[in-house]
Amino acid sequence: MSAQAELSGRYVALSGGVGGAKLSLGLAHLLGERLTVIVNTGDDFEHLGLHISPDVDTAIYTLAGVVNPDTGWGRRDETWTFMCALHGLGGPAWFKLGDADLATHVERTRRLRGGETLTGVTAHLAERFGVRSRILPMCGAPLRTLVDTDQGTLAFQEYFVREQCRPAVRAIRFDGAEAARPSAQVLAALKDADGIIVCPSNPWLSVDPILAVRGMRAAIRAAGAPVIAVAPIIAGKAVKGPTAKIMHELGLQPGAATIAHHYAGLIDGFILDREDQALADQIPVPTRAISTLMHTLDDKTALARECLQFCTALVRTRGRDRQAAGANS
Repeated sequence: MSAQAELSGRYVALSGGVGGAKLSLGLAHLLGERLTVIVNTGDDFEHLGLHISPDVDTAIYTLAGVVNPDTGWGRRDETWTFMCALHGLGGPAWFKLGDADLATHVERTRRLRGGETLTGVTAHLAERFGVRSRILPMCGAPLRTLVDTDQGTLAFQEYFVREQCRPAVRAIRFDGAEAARPSAQVLAALKDADGIIVCPSNPWLSVDPILAVRGMRAAIRAAGAPVIAVAPIIAGKAVKGPTAKIMHELGLQPGAATIAHHYAGLIDGFILDREDQALADQIPVPTRAISTLMHTLDDKTALARECLQFCTALVRTRGRDRQAAGANS
């Protein structure tokens, strides 16, 4: 099969924030409108009367080429007049909303209050930013990540932003998961997928909320497409964020093998960094050890291409296994 043929299918990425958005950008560069990104909304919350969708916005800004390159979130060349004025008034300034970013939240909130769905509003915003790939919230109903810590239970943004991940994590829960359902658009994207890629987002804070949506795991399994995951950790250290810290606090060994086992029963393949190649024997699914650091667009595109080629290889393996089973029956 030619390289062009390997890139001809439709693919779904499951993504959280910065790490997931980086790989999604590489995938979008190769696939364009044939990519659907299902994004975590467990981080969503209401702040200053506005509906904030941090991971959705990171996905949109990244794929639109307007993300702040220094932080990986927020908008490039942002100004902070609003936040400075709010701080001067004694308002809650711990969650930073840039002036241009603020417009996104105001428009989202206005449309939601007008009766539109979060899926519909996200599609509108992505279109206005010129994003060719489809970005879908994981669900429309509220599903909120709660972090039980040594300082009590914190809403995700309180733990992640206000407290800067300092409290020790005891457990992570997803309020509203039983009532949440994948949207019709999410189910259709999964059904049509030729491959499903779990991006290198924090498994516990960013991917688990997606998988907690009732019916999501079943829809992924029913798709019949190969499912692969990319490790967000290299040599026991998180590429970005508190993944390794959280693993340690939950009594888990920080490392790629632990994350692969966390996804047991969901994935058919696992990509780990070449620094962790010695761990491949501890992982119960086929692996590929490559460079997973993504600093440049070329890095992101190279990793995305490896993901697509790995999915294709897994499809071929399935075909050979079926032929062998038929010959032996």
